[in-house]
Amino acid sequence: MTGDNIKTALKTYNLQSWSKQKGLDPICVEKAEGIYFWDYEGNRYTDMSSQLVNMNLGFGNKAIGDAIKRQVDQYCFVGPSYGAASRAELAEKIISLMPDNMGKVFFTNAGADANENAVKIARMFTGRNKIFSRYRSYHGSSFGAGNLTGEPRRYALEPGIPGFVKFFDPYVYREAIPFESEEAATRYYLAKLEEQIQYEGPDQIAAIVMETVTGSNGVIIPPKGYLPGVRALCDKYGILMICDEVMTGWGRTGEMFCFMNFDVKPDIVTFAKGVTCGYVPLGGVVVSSQIAEYFDDHVLSCGLTYSGHPLACAAGVACVNYYEEANIIPHVKEMGKVLSARLEAFKTAHACVGDVRCIGLFSAIEFVKNKSTKEPLVPYGRDPKGTMGMIIGLLKERRFMTYSHENMILIAPPLIITEEQLTEELEKVEEVLTIVDSRLEELA
Repeated sequence: MTGDNIKTALKTYNLQSWSKQKGLDPICVEKAEGIYFWDYEGNRYTDMSSQLVNMNLGFGNKAIGDAIKRQVDQYCFVGPSYGAASRAELAEKIISLMPDNMGKVFFTNAGADANENAVKIARMFTGRNKIFSRYRSYHGSSFGAGNLTGEPRRYALEPGIPGFVKFFDPYVYREAIPFESEEAATRYYLAKLEEQIQYEGPDQIAAIVMETVTGSNGVIIPPKGYLPGVRALCDKYGILMICDEVMTGWGRTGEMFCFMNFDVKPDIVTFAKGVTCGYVPLGGVVVSSQIAEYFDDHVLSCGLTYSGHPLACAAGVACVNYYEEANIIPHVKEMGKVLSARLEAFKTAHACVGDVRCIGLFSAIEFVKNKSTKEPLVPYGRDPKGTMGMIIGLLKERRFMTYSHENMILIAPPLIITEEQLTEELEKVEEVLTIVDSRLEELA
């Protein structure tokens, strides 16, 4: 098929997620390698969002591809109740990478059902009903994960499931209260969270679920002491701490898992995306030894036809091994310093940049109409003038591919990116920021 054939078929027969279907113009990809992909006309694009922040090792990783081929030659599928070498090996590998309190893995198909099953496990283990999650969060769009989600993509699921309670993120940049320090902000947010726990009934709350660093909703990095403080509240009231590492896991933030940046041990960790680099869908729920032991004598009422799919697990084993063998974590730390420094320079130099946030190779640029008032470039939950679409379009013209959410763009390239490649791509961002600066008056 030609690129035009593919595009016509897609527009005729395919429903594209999160989009009005009229006027879609997808790039049809003919080939891909590393951080780049090419359309059928030979134009090269740079993947600066790791697709959906899942292709952590980029396109064409031979180790992962070869592992999938070997598994195909052995067999493609056996059900979850049978023993598959790749399933056993990956589970053991994941537990070896976790803190010493973690015990077992339940494999899922992706991140949304990982989060749904984490909620089910928390409710079964505690005998409690309520689940706390944050307003600026995205945990998936299936019914359970969509109720866990706090941002506008949950609206289509409402009225929702009873027992899901929202609280506010520690979003210091947007807080109306000026804090003297990160520690002061932490004290405030923890006090408000504990107050809400009291109002909801501590003995009714099964779990507090958080993206360790809020992802698509702005790469919101918690202030100093916040996550240990949440851990302490969970311990105080017998609540499980669940870290959603679907986007932040597997080296993205400069540690194998993001919570390792903050010196905490969760009770449950969910993962997906980077565990296979997106080559085959896979997700999972890691539970503490205490939770795992509970299900020795109680039925685990969770099940999926494709739980621990052998092809996916084979890809996972090769992918996780590659993170270690190729020293991806130290590389992310070094490239993260380069990215962070350049973003801070953008913040100083450009009128349209209100804030930048970066941890490892996970970052966001937040656009404002006015630095002093911090008024967002677009209002929350809508973009009436298509302003963010325009910014993404300007980047696309320069073959810099990423996505926007609210008044922010994400920059989260594959973890294999070199300093030369990163510098080249950030020059394109600077060009676009300069254009937006020049048009701020009309955009306002």
